[in-house]
Amino acid sequence: MDLEKITCLDQLSGEQRDLAETIGIEAYRKLVEEYGGTHIYICKAGTVLKEVICKEIQEKFNGKNYKSLSREYGISEKTVRKLVSGKS
Repeated sequence: MDLEKITCLDQLSGEQRDLAETIGIEAYRKLVEEYGGTHIYICKAGTVLKEVICKEIQEKFNGKNYKSLSREYGISEKTVRKLVSGKS
């Protein structure tokens, strides 16, 4: 199938058009090529950000900076301890 024939939003309708409008035609074609016909789940922003923040905290942790990390991220020291111990 020649996905290069999809060149503008007018060729699409409904959710497919909305999706292409959001990510762009080129990215839409790649998405169709890779995942066409399957179901994919897209996490909520909060879920993605939680994972990013968890990794940041783990990278910044030096063994003693529970309090400064809790202040920096607006979370409790107990939560920092859970994140750095891998129990999040």
